Amino acid sequence: MNLRQLLLHLPRYLGASGSLRRLWWSPSLDTISSVGSWRGQSSKSPAHWNQVVSEAEKIVGYPTSFMSLRCLLSDELSNIAMQVRKLVGTQHPLLTTASQRSLAEITELIHTALLVHRGIVNLNELQSSDGPLKDMQFGNKIAILSGDFLLANACNGLALLQNTKVVELLASALMDLVQGVYHENSTSKESYITDDIGISTWKEQTFLSHGALLAKSCQAAMELAKHDAEVQDMAFQYGKHMAMSHKINSDVQPFVKEKTSDSMTFNLNSAPVVLHQEFLGRDLWIKQIGEAQEKGRLDYAKLRERIKAGKGVTSAIDLCRYHGNKALEALESFPPSEARSALENIVFAVTRFS
Repeated sequence: MNLRQLLLHLPRYLGASGSLRRLWWSPSLDTISSVGSWRGQSSKSPAHWNQVVSEAEKIVGYPTSFMSLRCLLSDELSNIAMQVRKLVGTQHPLLTTASQRSLAEITELIHTALLVHRGIVNLNELQSSDGPLKDMQFGNKIAILSGDFLLANACNGLALLQNTKVVELLASALMDLVQGVYHENSTSKESYITDDIGISTWKEQTFLSHGALLAKSCQAAMELAKHDAEVQDMAFQYGKHMAMSHKINSDVQPFVKEKTSDSMTFNLNSAPVVLHQEFLGRDLWIKQIGEAQEKGRLDYAKLRERIKAGKGVTSAIDLCRYHGNKALEALESFPPSEARSALENIVFAVTRFS
């Protein structure tokens, strides 16, 4: 399940015009749940992430994973594409929706390309047990070519949308992604002493590497639906805060899971660790890192217990809920609908930790 594509499909119904807009904004007592308080409480908060995704997919009308062979090779899909081409040049509202679906797929292509590029192996860190060096080198080349191929297709799709502002938004999001990943990789992995970045700098870097693409894609969806700047900004704010909340939730998981392997590692620049370091102070943090090292290797189990004993984890959970509340606040700008309810439920799902 990919969060970015799901969120990009749903805003297109929030921003659709004409009959499509009225159709998807018809409230349903079975699917709409009240927002409740700004602490992420709902009269119908889903118990599991899969349930949230399943309910949202029913609104979208199809599974959110579009990159499947069955879909790509489907005769029915080809026939639909041929019929849509006949509408080019007309004012049929279906064309607006098909541009928004294309935008969601372009966003997914960019995100997938980034994940493929991140899969490149650092050959300097390889051990003999990892496999032949030539095979690893070949795998790196394939990863680079595959990621570039996806990015090229995304650029081609952007051009076909024929909207300069959307192109500008997605291009700037891609630039943000590259800058964010550069910051992530600038920390030397040869030492366990992490940078003293502080939570404000962490937020800026995390937005670049994890939030910009979703935020600007949501804004672009509103642009394609010809909404004004205010509505576009609300969509941007939802995407930004939703992505931040989702990232923090992911960072917190190694510290809140009931069953955690002692050998399980975690990112030393994740939100709980950065907050723990900020509360503790740089000198004491370096001391804790030193105490958790044994024979040149870091004992993550010991360090995890030290972090859990501090304020970093609880503060990260509070920060996750803060961004979740901001995302819900942005959604208040849109009329009640099944689509808005699904987007709210996604927020509830990533701000629950019990």
